[in-house]
Amino acid sequence: MTSILTNSAAMAALQTLRSIDTGLETTQARVSSGLRVETAADNAAYWSIATTMRSDNRALSTVADALGLGAAKVDTAYTSLENVIEVMSEIKAKLVAAREPGVDKNKINDEITELKNQLVSAAQSASFSGENWLYNTGTDALGIKSVVASFVRTASGNVKVTTLDFDTETSVLIDIEDPERGFLTRSIDASELTDDGAGPPRYYYLIDMGGASPADTAISIQDDPDGTLTTTYEELDDMISVVDKIIKDLTNSASTLGAITKRIGMQESFVASLNDVIDKGIGRLVDADMNEESTRLKALQTQQQLGIQSLSIANSSAENILQLFRQ
Repeated sequence: MTSILTNSAAMAALQTLRSIDTGLETTQARVSSGLRVETAADNAAYWSIATTMRSDNRALSTVADALGLGAAKVDTAYTSLENVIEVMSEIKAKLVAAREPGVDKNKINDEITELKNQLVSAAQSASFSGENWLYNTGTDALGIKSVVASFVRTASGNVKVTTLDFDTETSVLIDIEDPERGFLTRSIDASELTDDGAGPPRYYYLIDMGGASPADTAISIQDDPDGTLTTTYEELDDMISVVDKIIKDLTNSASTLGAITKRIGMQESFVASLNDVIDKGIGRLVDADMNEESTRLKALQTQQQLGIQSLSIANSSAENILQLFRQ
């Protein structure tokens, strides 16, 4: 039935054109944004997952920065500790040289004094971002130092930050308030370092920051005002043993810092790779396939042109009815 009131063909063409326009609008949005899921309305599940993972990825980026800061602190402590070990080896060599008869022991003692000053300077200089793991001026021990290592989301959805911990008890060289907490300020019993361990205690210390016991002996070559040397060969042997003990302790401490440095480097590499993997996973969920979308866009543009032409034909059919009323 032909009607001038209801044009069914035009209505069908218009409905089709609207559908095409909606698809065209969606495809153009995907092409312009590069996203297949841009809002929750596009796909609520994928949008939620992608939003959460983007947030976690930002946290991981912050972890990478924190690892860099932690690495700098560890490297600073390690570099200073390495210098201290080198200076301690020099002190040990000077004490061995003082054991040789006929050597100017006063000059050797002057050199040892300067080397001690270098030890203090190296410990004081091991500061980064306001933290010094080798030199403590506070009443409390430096304690455990933590470096942010990772950001973790559990299966239940809870989050937590994991850390790499380092006990500064194994690294403090000088402690102002408590000399026994510092490798270079504590007193060491030389009698325990001998082969038999017999005899009364004989305590020696390397650096006095104002808290050394008067009963202990400083590691230095002593002389009377008239220039007569009072340090015996037995005492020199004790000092060499004590210095060697300190070097061993410092070497162990440097090994610990070196292991942490390697762990931080591995964690930095892992976090960087994890960032890339998460980005890739998010892309699989929400990124648009540009080849597919461009092909669809071209097809929809063609369909739109055909829809407009179809609507034009449907509208013109009503005009043809007027020909029936012409004379």
